[in-house]
Amino acid sequence: RRDPRSGADHRPVPHVPAPPRAGELLARTGAKTISNTALRWVGPFLPTLERAFGASPGTLTSIIGVAELGGLTTVASGRTIDRGHERTVFVAGMTAVLASSLIALVGEIWSFAVSFGLLVLGVANLTVAGHAWIGSRVPFSRRARALGIFEMSWAIALLVGAPVLAAVIALGGWRAAYVTLAIAAAVGVLWALASVRADEPHPATEAGRPARLPRTAWAPMIASALAAAAGLGLFVVSGAWLDDEFGVSTGGLGVIAAAIGLVELTSSGAVVALGDRVGARRSVALGLLVLGVGGFLVATASNRAAAIVALLVYIAGFEFAFVSSLTLVTEAAPLARGRAIGLANAIGTVARAGAVTLSGQLYEAFGIDGTVAMTLTATAVAMIALAATRIAPAR
Repeated sequence: RRDPRSGADHRPVPHVPAPPRAGELLARTGAKTISNTALRWVGPFLPTLERAFGASPGTLTSIIGVAELGGLTTVASGRTIDRGHERTVFVAGMTAVLASSLIALVGEIWSFAVSFGLLVLGVANLTVAGHAWIGSRVPFSRRARALGIFEMSWAIALLVGAPVLAAVIALGGWRAAYVTLAIAAAVGVLWALASVRADEPHPATEAGRPARLPRTAWAPMIASALAAAAGLGLFVVSGAWLDDEFGVSTGGLGVIAAAIGLVELTSSGAVVALGDRVGARRSVALGLLVLGVGGFLVATASNRAAAIVALLVYIAGFEFAFVSSLTLVTEAAPLARGRAIGLANAIGTVARAGAVTLSGQLYEAFGIDGTVAMTLTATAVAMIALAATRIAPAR
């Protein structure tokens, strides 16, 4: 806003904390890798957990589905983050991951429910805090690299964390896995406290009031949420599809899961190497295009090799598109960055939950063609939202 008398520019500007020090991003990425391992190992080891907690697959997956709604809490934590408390929220999230592993050791179905709910709560909030921390400290022109490094934790959790836990379970049983995760989470908490500077509290206000989200913030948030929905919707039935259509064994699915982890890591690494040079919007568009091609190849695959290649192409596009979209989300509302990122995560939570539910129903009714149709529809709408995205970097 411009003062009519003096002509001075009184438009509010975002608070700009000190740039990150060497080791701070590494500490956050290491901690997030631990939290993602705690989250991602559950799917591949569901049969082990069925025996551990004396529950059916339907019961466990229902608990997991309901617990995913814990991601909606980031709408509230975003306001705390906007006041400069990124480290506090991040460490609290890691502490929740630690507590979830300890609670699971009780070995009852109720303890699994409480444990997984607390785990989702912790992972969602520490992720949003990490994104906000990067968004407020790394200039937009270099942000894709930092976010790509931070999000490589997702792939490393599956590629490295899951096999490590498999070895631990083979040696000491399912409780040994949770003990290992608890120790690792404690290390993550201490690592973050030791390596990341203390919070720099500041008022997230505009003329004495909380800054509003601009209307332009919605387009990138919706594009990111739909990219996530398009990615998870097909992935969740991919194992059943490979088994039903091509007779892929459990062991084969394990090898494919490792290949998926490698593709995710490569795709995140590509964002680190190319995202800032290509530009965030173009990167998201490229990823969505590859995702769509992968979905089409899945629908037309006629043999096992073609099906696996198609699935990996789809995963590569999804990972590249989603990680790239985070750069846009972190700059969607510089004056209310925490709230924007928290709200985007909540929208994504609802979109992913809806996609997972609808994907299973469509697969049962129409086979993989029904699921692919949903995936391509979400991809197309994400492209429209991306075309409507307007980002004017604050710095």
